[in-house]
Amino acid sequence: MSVIEAANSGPLPGRSLAANSRKWLKANLFANWWSTVVTIVLAWLIFRALKDAFEWAILHAVWVTQDGGSAACRALMGEGACWALIGAKHRFLLFGAYPYDEQWRPALSVLLFMGLFAISVQKRFWRREIFFIWLLVLASVWTLMSGGVLGLSRVQTDSWGGLPVTLMLATVGIAAAFPLAILVALGRRSSLPAIRWLCVAYVELIRGVPLISLLFVASVIFPLFAPDGMNFDKLLRAQVAIILFAGAYLAEVIRSGIQSLPRGQYEAASALGMSYWQTTRKIILPQALVKVIPPLVNTFIAVFKDTSLVSIVGIFDLLTAGRISISDPMWQGFAIEIYFTVGLIYFVFCFAMSKYSSHLERDYATREH
Repeated sequence: MSVIEAANSGPLPGRSLAANSRKWLKANLFANWWSTVVTIVLAWLIFRALKDAFEWAILHAVWVTQDGGSAACRALMGEGACWALIGAKHRFLLFGAYPYDEQWRPALSVLLFMGLFAISVQKRFWRREIFFIWLLVLASVWTLMSGGVLGLSRVQTDSWGGLPVTLMLATVGIAAAFPLAILVALGRRSSLPAIRWLCVAYVELIRGVPLISLLFVASVIFPLFAPDGMNFDKLLRAQVAIILFAGAYLAEVIRSGIQSLPRGQYEAASALGMSYWQTTRKIILPQALVKVIPPLVNTFIAVFKDTSLVSIVGIFDLLTAGRISISDPMWQGFAIEIYFTVGLIYFVFCFAMSKYSSHLERDYATREH
């Protein structure tokens, strides 16, 4: 049996777990002297890295300070992490400059987003009613954050920041861009030249410039051409730019899925007397979207991370709140802890999207077989 065959073969029946483990290790890590040397060197490097990381992040770390200051952290600077900074700045990191006594409102908004995500990933809720659930949750979040009704004090969007802003920009951006992308993808395949050229122009124009340019145009250039007395909210302008940006990229992904379907699908639908929209809604789109789940989720993840670019137009998202947190003279020099925490939050959301897409792929692959 070759090394490749041994690596691909599963546990042999009738053999112990230890014997199968030794067989796997020999085939994959110690097949020859060169593989053995590489394995030992990499194991040593990984061990040293994990050991140093454990000592810095756990063993020598400062978790709390008696006086609420950074003296204890500075005494161990370079030897241990200063997680006391996260404890001191966690409310600003999560909620930005939102009024301190009202921060239960953005906290509740984050919980509403979490609940919305939890409902949306369960197939038993994939009915027409889910649309109204999304509208209700998003309206509730906006009401909580802005106030001015139901006895809630008014809070301008300039004071919003942190995790709720990141979730709002990403969630609304993806949710609004997805139907736009479907229409644009269908428009690019339209037999009407005017519609096809308009969709092509939109996709090529948006994909030809970076998101920063769109945010700059929406925040700075657009107000210069707006009619007198008309002033759109800065957060709303940034949200529209993200929707247009995401819509262009999603449209190309969806179009690739549509083009991958054989012509026989359309001919069969036509033979059954189905209209264009019936064919698209019941036959074409369901199959096309399943085929492009990985690139769709990649685009979702990219949009979620790209929301951090709104800092250039003065919107305090999660990353901006973290950057401002370490501008405090008391805590300067401890950027690693802040950026690690922010990165961990981004990782949790992106990893969850990635794992869910893998689950969907396996589920649909099982159904096909």
